[in-house]
Amino acid sequence: MKPVLISGIQPTGKLHIGNYLGSLQNFVELQNSGKYECYFFIADLHSLTENFDPKEKPDQIMDVALDYLAAGLDPKKSVIFQQSEIPAHSELQMLLSNITPFGELRRMTQFKDKSESQPENANVGLFNYPVLMAADILLYDAKFVPVGEDQLQHLELTRTLARKFNLKFGKIFLEPQPILTEAKRIMSLDDPTKKMSKSRPAGCLFLDDDEKTIKEKIKRAVTDSGHEIKYNPEDKPAISNLIIIYSNFSGITIKQTEKKFENKGYGDFKKDISEEIIKNLSSFQIRKKKLIKNKTAVKKIIISGNKRAGLAATKKIEDIKIKLGLTID
Repeated sequence: MKPVLISGIQPTGKLHIGNYLGSLQNFVELQNSGKYECYFFIADLHSLTENFDPKEKPDQIMDVALDYLAAGLDPKKSVIFQQSEIPAHSELQMLLSNITPFGELRRMTQFKDKSESQPENANVGLFNYPVLMAADILLYDAKFVPVGEDQLQHLELTRTLARKFNLKFGKIFLEPQPILTEAKRIMSLDDPTKKMSKSRPAGCLFLDDDEKTIKEKIKRAVTDSGHEIKYNPEDKPAISNLIIIYSNFSGITIKQTEKKFENKGYGDFKKDISEEIIKNLSSFQIRKKKLIKNKTAVKKIIISGNKRAGLAATKKIEDIKIKLGLTID
């Protein structure tokens, strides 16, 4: 049997090129490698930790499903499902909470950062987010989890909880290993000191942006003093960010990008960036438009994925409850 690999994306709004380069492309490559039994879910429970409008949530969930499929995830190769449709995720989160030290959660960098930047939204769900993430992973006996460096702390907690549960109640969980994805940290076009985010739409390139919008946003993107197109994140953060974007969409290295534009100005560089993004997103956007016209078929794919994930999760949670002595003979 192939080892299980699992990951998910939150439905909190339109996905942007940072999500595309950092997650979606990796998901498709891992799926098509043929090495893993892949589970990719829409992390709608995780998305509830942020302020949201319930009226918008169904469309956001559908949009992530559309993006998954348009990017190349294949229901014949991967299990694509909706997290909240599998009750075992929440149940296992509660069970794991009883062996999770308070101090471990309090030191989580993501919670500290978000609670400081958004103190009005420092909720218990955000605090307990890593335990739900652990449940997402352990529920499916996942051996591998594709993560960036910013998620390694959460994955290490998952490994700690698996080890602790196994020692206390008997071996039942695998300790998942990270598949470190290449760091493709795309920064905001209007402020290269901040990560690209849907909360800053002016500096964000969304996957659904049309050609005119892409050209306008790239044209307005801030640059640095001087005229050299050189990769230097400290002294030239804006141009360095644009170089990373161009390099990823064109498929050439940062050094090759510098060489290609060594005698050209920012205007020519931005024009070529726009062309590469438009060219690369074209097939994605065409596929998504076709899928939008047949949302019934997309819903059927998610329902089918929910059934497959649900069978595995239900069996696992039953075995866990036996270990905990919660099952009456």
